[in-house]
Amino acid sequence: MNTDALADEELEQIRLARYWIQDTILERDRRIRKARHDYINGRRPHDASWFWAQFKRALSSAQSWIVVSLVGVCIGLNAAIISIVTEWLSDIKMGYCSDGWWLNQQFCCWEIEEEETDACESWHPWSTVTPARWLIYVIFAAMFSFTAAHLVRSLAKYAAGSGISEIKCILAGFIMQGFLGFATLFIKSITLPLVIASGLSVGKEGPSVHVACCIGYTVAGLFKTFSRSEGKMREITTAASAAGVAVAFGSPLEMSHTFSIRTMWRSFFCALMATVTLSAMNPFRTGKLVLFQVTYDRDWHFFEIIFFVILGIFGGLYGAFVVKFNLQVAAFRRKHLANYGVAEAVTLAVITAIIGYPNRFLRIDMTESMAVLFRECEGDVDNICKTATQWRIANSLILATLIRTGLVIISYGCKVPAGIFVPSMAIGATFGRTVGIMVRAMYRAYPKSGIFAFCDPNVPCITPGTYAFLGAAAALSGVMRITVTVVVIMFELTGALTYILPTMIVLLVTKAVGDLLGTNGIADEMIRFNGFPFLEKEDHAYNVSVSAVMRNELHVLTESGMRVKDIDVVLAASDVKGFPIVSADGFRTLIGYIGRTELLFVLERFRKVRDVDSETPCHFTSGEGDREHLNMPTGAVGIEEEFNETIFESASTDGGLKFWPWVNQVRSPRVILVEDHGMLTGLVTVKDVLRFIATEKPDHGPSFDERGGLDGILEEVWTWTMGVVHRVVAWSQRFGR
Repeated sequence: MNTDALADEELEQIRLARYWIQDTILERDRRIRKARHDYINGRRPHDASWFWAQFKRALSSAQSWIVVSLVGVCIGLNAAIISIVTEWLSDIKMGYCSDGWWLNQQFCCWEIEEEETDACESWHPWSTVTPARWLIYVIFAAMFSFTAAHLVRSLAKYAAGSGISEIKCILAGFIMQGFLGFATLFIKSITLPLVIASGLSVGKEGPSVHVACCIGYTVAGLFKTFSRSEGKMREITTAASAAGVAVAFGSPLEMSHTFSIRTMWRSFFCALMATVTLSAMNPFRTGKLVLFQVTYDRDWHFFEIIFFVILGIFGGLYGAFVVKFNLQVAAFRRKHLANYGVAEAVTLAVITAIIGYPNRFLRIDMTESMAVLFRECEGDVDNICKTATQWRIANSLILATLIRTGLVIISYGCKVPAGIFVPSMAIGATFGRTVGIMVRAMYRAYPKSGIFAFCDPNVPCITPGTYAFLGAAAALSGVMRITVTVVVIMFELTGALTYILPTMIVLLVTKAVGDLLGTNGIADEMIRFNGFPFLEKEDHAYNVSVSAVMRNELHVLTESGMRVKDIDVVLAASDVKGFPIVSADGFRTLIGYIGRTELLFVLERFRKVRDVDSETPCHFTSGEGDREHLNMPTGAVGIEEEFNETIFESASTDGGLKFWPWVNQVRSPRVILVEDHGMLTGLVTVKDVLRFIATEKPDHGPSFDERGGLDGILEEVWTWTMGVVHRVVAWSQRFGR
């Protein structure tokens, strides 16, 4: 095997294993050493070499902004291409354009008004027979889903799912090798339009954020300054996630677990570059960044708050229902369908196509459906505002709400790129539009009643589109358990301050219902379901000693007296990520800590530099004058630094191998060492804390699920309802006598 390639691979493992705080400390010390070097060189005469050094210094300072700009442009281009391809694939299920096979229905009939699209001679359906069109629709759905699922299973398993849960963990320091790699980027970019066009009740906004993070990680990896620092890579990933949300909803939002002003500005700039690029591409030829953007020019009335509260209650109940039963479906999928990802995706797509085709709100793409439902009634290009058909439309909307809710529960989490943002918004939009239609019908039936007395008869009193908009916000907030973020997203979609207050009212009610039911966001539940080591930032006082959480059985190294064979035995006997170093006098006085990857790498390098046998002594502490003897620089030193080769040669002497240059280089919050009066007693990791919380549940009363959960509430409601029915029937029988 190529030893250089092996060394590079080992260095990559060490870089990935480092926590972001470690990289921050290493980067700080690199800057200090470089500043000292530049200061010394700056005192030289201002010749050509001096000007070249100043130019390189300026270029290095601007490199971060250059990379962020490049990442933003790439994200914008990728989002535009995905949107264009998705629109074309969604329309190809219905028919084709005779003027050009590459044109979707909107571009094919560009010169024809929307209400006259049936008169477009260039657009031809696949058949004039309804059953044949239905069959072709189902066949295309099966083909698209099969292609996407097969590519994911064969080439990039991490391309499946939304990716939001994993990105939260990665930004918090969790390592998932390959999750942000080029293969994941390429396959997810290809399969995402196929999945959306197949009609599966999943969205592309969540996966779009994952794709954006992959772009950021891939582009930043091309630059040495970023590729050798996982801390910098995570900063770029954070900026890319903001740009991914920006191109999905038109609103840049931070996803970082640790927030900094520098990261905020870079995230904003990256999102700006992405949205400018997407706007320049103009994929929908409407000037909108998102297909379902809408503008409202009417005001709302205070009596409508009653109906806004109803939408908020629906959002909270919807979130609790979907999260609970989707987790049960995920458990069933893991147990029984783990090896049948392709068959499952195709089956779901076929079922969705068969059930959804007769309903116009299920047949068309979800973003297109929301664009229809959000509109005001001027022009009524889709015939959803006519009084003669309002109840038929309402029935279709209720049916679409119920069916899509069930389809989202069973579809989210299947082995294809799948988000839940837009499906939830579509469900909320259909329910909200139904409520809006009912309220408008009440107004038309009783225009002079008390609550409608404030309406101006010359202006439409009720706008059903706003109810669809607020219902979408409620459903999204209910399933994700986010509030401020949804307000920002919905404000960006409307561009109007008028409906900020109704949106806040709806979301506060949704949050109250979710809190009452004890619901967590589906992304957080998926983190727990998959067992990712992720701690929330909220402080909790459990009132227990650290000894109740820490692990006592430790694999340790002594500062002296160990030989190479002893280290090999310790490495072979455990798979821990690092080893505490204690004193050799038997008192277990804590000396320091060295990571497993660093220990393995240094030991292999020593074996390449000189002859090392099993009896060679090993030292983990330095003696007097050792640092000057090795010519060690000040501050923390990364193991991949260029001057480390000389350190390796100097640290391997006839007296033994000196490991101390790589001990305690930086402290990592991944592992907390616990000592008692200087003596090592245990250590605590994130997994230990999570295990303690999950098993012991200190100072917590019974959870909502332990008290019966949603099933218990439904059972109580059913029992109460049947009791009322029985009493009414008994009263009627007595009255009849």
